[in-house]
Amino acid sequence: MTDISELARELGEELHKRDWKVTAAESCTGGAIAAAITSVPGASDWFEGSVVSYANWVKRELIAVSGDDLEELGAVSEEVARQMASGVLGLMDANVAVAVSGIAGPDGGTEEKPVGTVWIALAHSEGQEPVTIDASCFHFEGDRAAVQEQTVAEALREILALVREHPED
Repeated sequence: MTDISELARELGEELHKRDWKVTAAESCTGGAIAAAITSVPGASDWFEGSVVSYANWVKRELIAVSGDDLEELGAVSEEVARQMASGVLGLMDANVAVAVSGIAGPDGGTEEKPVGTVWIALAHSEGQEPVTIDASCFHFEGDRAAVQEQTVAEALREILALVREHPED
């Protein structure tokens, strides 16, 4: 079993124990997080859907990312990743959301944001509790497939860690 499939299986178990659901807003991974999650039997109990927000207009129109922030900061930024996570959490019936936005390559990198730069944000809410959002920047190595795979694995690890911080039902 690969690291990603094992992480997805563990995530499913932890979400199920808490009767929680997860969602995702993906850009650079193109739906690979959702694919990993839905490869686990029974995923429909804890995953309803996600948004592959590859284009900026999808980020703006579907998950409420600020057009000004997209223009001024770029899609690969802390602020946009946070808004993606918050936006998809508000769109779906979920307790936790992950958002990823990055530069998988081989093109698109700059000196400030080289290929392999990825922002991962997590948004979390329980009932009436306010949404909390955390974001981290990563610099992954390798070709496009390697950057995407590392992003999926790290996103699953981060969701799993957040879920495990909360008591089981």
